[in-house]
Amino acid sequence: MLARRSSPKVTEVAPDDAEIVALLDVAGRVADHAALRPWRVIALRGEARNRLGDALAAAAGLDGEHGARLAAKPLRAPLLLAIVASTTSHFKVPAWEQESVAAGVAHQLSLLLDDAGWGAMWRSGPHTRHPLVAEMHGLVDGELLLGWLYVGGLPDGARADRGPDVAAASRFSSLR
Repeated sequence: MLARRSSPKVTEVAPDDAEIVALLDVAGRVADHAALRPWRVIALRGEARNRLGDALAAAAGLDGEHGARLAAKPLRAPLLLAIVASTTSHFKVPAWEQESVAAGVAHQLSLLLDDAGWGAMWRSGPHTRHPLVAEMHGLVDGELLLGWLYVGGLPDGARADRGPDVAAASRFSSLR
């Protein structure tokens, strides 16, 4: 975990579906009040990334050069893993907690991808929850798109500079 850093640039190789499912078997063990498993992951490859780009541009109301630039963003990685919170009404587990579980799965998955030698970076944006983007992913009532893990191979030398320390002491306090 100390070595993990986001990988904004990746190569065109990516893990296959079987490897993603194996990693999700582990990531899915995140703390989950009432064992609701309020999450799912959608792999976007190939043409699906173009459809996402078109949905993002349409959601932003952009066309022409600006729309094309936004539409190209999902092409930054060969694999996008859409993280979806699939919430249900539950008397003990509010929706926000269920969304937190889905975010926890995403974080665990990013750690596992990094450990397996893949580059990964969490991305979202102002149109993540737009109806056109939800429709492109086939989301149903009770589902919210949290964002995407952009996944691909690590360029040569990518692990050499893994970024600054967190400085956790400045983010910690203790009450008695």
